[in-house]
Amino acid sequence: MTIIRKIQKFCKRIVLLFFGSTILFVIIYRWCPVYVTPLMFIRCAQQVVHGEKLRLRHHWVPLTEISESMPVAVMASEDQRFLQHHGFDFTEIGHAIKERQQGKRQRGASTISQQTAKNVFLWTGGGWFRKGLEVYFTGLIEVFWSKRRIMEVYLNSIEMGDGIYGAEAVAQLNFGYPASDLTRANCALIAATLPNPLKFSSKSPSPYMLKRQTWILRQMRNLEWIED
Repeated sequence: MTIIRKIQKFCKRIVLLFFGSTILFVIIYRWCPVYVTPLMFIRCAQQVVHGEKLRLRHHWVPLTEISESMPVAVMASEDQRFLQHHGFDFTEIGHAIKERQQGKRQRGASTISQQTAKNVFLWTGGGWFRKGLEVYFTGLIEVFWSKRRIMEVYLNSIEMGDGIYGAEAVAQLNFGYPASDLTRANCALIAATLPNPLKFSSKSPSPYMLKRQTWILRQMRNLEWIED
């Protein structure tokens, strides 16, 4: 066997291993709770490097134990066509490209599906390679997971404050009761932090946050969630 054929065989095995393992993990997470994510490890590592006390508050709960207003609030804030698209909102992508060409401030066009894929399977940062993997994993979870499952994982894994991950943790720490008891206004306020949860706080909202909360509450009137 020539060196070239050995290299080709090795590369083929690597490719098969990659696709096989990633699909397996996606299928497993279709049912199993996601207790830790790469972002949690990264944040903890950053805290250690900076000599800070470890901060990690996360408690997985089923979607049925999260206020029904929470999915509607994050859709209003982050992805109003979540139930219509298949992982990518090409309308928002088009708007983002147009605004970039016009020299306006760049807006985010990532869907809830994309954010979930990034949170669960990837690391933070940019680059075409990571973005390509994000597209790949987004496609996988849209194929193997339901919209309810994507939302369940999203609401349990997303960063919602400094060392706070998921709706249950932020509800307990910032409001003093479980996620199931969050009011419509609470949910809108939490959703208002999501563009930058390390800068904005649902516990001590600024005037800007309260203004954004009001806008989200108005948007929520036009959205519906999938009944259990």
